[in-house]
Amino acid sequence: MAKSSAAAEAKLTERQFTRIARALAEPRRYQILKQLGDAEGRLACTSVQECHEISAATLSHHVKELETAGLIEIQRDGKFANLVLQRDVLKAYLDRLGKI
Repeated sequence: MAKSSAAAEAKLTERQFTRIARALAEPRRYQILKQLGDAEGRLACTSVQECHEISAATLSHHVKELETAGLIEIQRDGKFANLVLQRDVLKAYLDRLGKI
């Protein structure tokens, strides 16, 4: 596991680090990420939308920001989408943040 984290940290560019910081600055995105972490696996977009009582367009915007930052992966299954937390990227971000 340590190997995976080290590899992820090596891939965390300055641009990605900044994108993650910007993505997590939005409280709703932080809550979505927390929900994904609690799910321990895949979570359907519809479950996230119902929990936060937001429109599909608003959810799509937040999900896109999290995906662009590399914090989540979107797994498509036909017309359905599932979200997966990228724990290695989050850990690399936290490790780098901890070195400040």
